Amino acid sequence: MSEHTSPRSDAEWSPPSQAPAGRRGMGRLMPMLGLGNLAVYAFYLGIGAVLLPLQVQALTPGDEQAAVANLGVVSGIAAVFGTVFNPIGGALSDRTRSRWGRRNPWILGGAVAGFLLVFVLGYADSLLMIVIGWCLAQGAMNLHQAALTAVIPDRVSPARRGTAAAFMGVALSLAGVVGTGLASLFTARLPIGYIVLGGIVVAVAVLLTSLTHDPRGDELPAQEATASAGPAAALGRFLSALSHRNFALVFLGRALLFLGYFLILGFQLYIFDYFIELPAGMAPAAAVTVFTMVTAAGTILVTAVGGPLSDRLDRRRLFALVSGTVSALAMLIPFFAPTWTGMLVFAVVNGGAFGCFMAVDTALATLVLPSDADAARDMGVLNIAAAGPQIIAPFIASAIILHLGGYGSLFLVGSAVGLLGALALLFVRGVR
Repeated sequence: MSEHTSPRSDAEWSPPSQAPAGRRGMGRLMPMLGLGNLAVYAFYLGIGAVLLPLQVQALTPGDEQAAVANLGVVSGIAAVFGTVFNPIGGALSDRTRSRWGRRNPWILGGAVAGFLLVFVLGYADSLLMIVIGWCLAQGAMNLHQAALTAVIPDRVSPARRGTAAAFMGVALSLAGVVGTGLASLFTARLPIGYIVLGGIVVAVAVLLTSLTHDPRGDELPAQEATASAGPAAALGRFLSALSHRNFALVFLGRALLFLGYFLILGFQLYIFDYFIELPAGMAPAAAVTVFTMVTAAGTILVTAVGGPLSDRLDRRRLFALVSGTVSALAMLIPFFAPTWTGMLVFAVVNGGAFGCFMAVDTALATLVLPSDADAARDMGVLNIAAAGPQIIAPFIASAIILHLGGYGSLFLVGSAVGLLGALALLFVRGVR
């Protein structure tokens, strides 16, 4: 829908398939969506926050500057693959017609490919091999994630998307606990940690594709023939959603808030190792796990209420605006109080605010999609707003740490960028 149309009501919405199975099993679908997102984000956060930094740090023992620079390179280059593969995966699943559905083959196939790639990554012993392994794993997992994200506009009515997104938001917070908690158990056996996190994604993908109905090819509308075009025209069609004002503003708001968030997230281990004075006897990896658990507690408390309440009040934009602003301001806490207590306060406030933003912003995004027929493709384009910051955040963060004032400045920049993202949502029209 464009910015000149109001979101459709629940009564006006219909799923892609009119088959009865397309409307059944909502009680099963909601928790499975939550479980699917829990698994994929546990994979990302466990590897990105614990396993990968430790693996990179082991290449240059005792050299903080080299570790920071190398982690920035690995994370930034790998995020390019995630950014590219997410919308490609969405477009491919939009066009897929098979006896197993259009999303399920990509959900399961991407999970299996990602598992095999991190199995190899766990044994990488050079920076080049780590870059290659993590790049390919990011690509595979984004094929999986693009199809998983498209399930909401496919099978959930607009009136319940805030609730569905709340399941995803709570899952994200729990994923941090599960991912970093499991990863911290294998700090001395990194390959096993990679195998465990990848295996969880595969197991959940099998459950999701087995227990929920994905409309088969013969239940879906016939695909419209499209004329062949050159690369420029194809790219233009691919990114056409950004020509819609509301979609572009939601994209910008998400991109800036995620950029501020990932400036901090990608260097958590090093922040606790080199910037925060930890209690005696606490290792940085353990601090990451405790920090993540406290963040999760704040997220669950706020998100479990915020998503359904945004449905009840029909105020997705307002909830996203307020929660995004609070999340950005919370990043100032460690700047003024660079202590373990300050980090715990930051974890509670930012966890609740950013978790609520994630839940409500996803629901908001589904209401400004220009076309239902290209829902997965356009959600994939929107996911660039989450994946894109992961490309530049490691480079920006490492530059700030090494040349522009250190870790304290990192929190200042993250807060400023996040506030700009929240401001962008003020200008979204036609959605409350």
